[in-house]
Amino acid sequence: MKILVLHGPNLNLFGRREPHIYGTTTLAQINERLNALGGELQVELAVLQSNHEGVLIDFLHDNIDAAQGALVNPAGLTQHGVPLHDAIKAMPFPTLEVHMSNIAAREAWRTHSIISPAVRGTVQGLGVQSYLTALRGLVALVRESAS
Repeated sequence: MKILVLHGPNLNLFGRREPHIYGTTTLAQINERLNALGGELQVELAVLQSNHEGVLIDFLHDNIDAAQGALVNPAGLTQHGVPLHDAIKAMPFPTLEVHMSNIAAREAWRTHSIISPAVRGTVQGLGVQSYLTALRGLVALVRESAS
């Protein structure tokens, strides 16, 4: 089983960017933890971080027939990423939206996600555990649908 992990704009700054909100764990450390869990769950992860929406969309398109699911942290595209929303809706596999922080408890403009209507579910507010919980949940969903 192949699972895509997409990290949106500025997430390459995890560990340095607003540590009072996102913590001090780096993106590399998050990816290490995801890959370790992927190994335990016996799934292959294809991970990409980009500060450009089109790169994220191309990654989804390139894997449309190869992946069975995706985790997406749209970051700053959460509120305005119409093309990313449309690309997610076009995928034949389930996608979960992931956020380290609870966007509903942040600035008013962050509380609405344009991505949420395109995904199967959202995991947020758990820090690094948001990613790990989402991966466990997504793998379970894919396995249940295959049986």
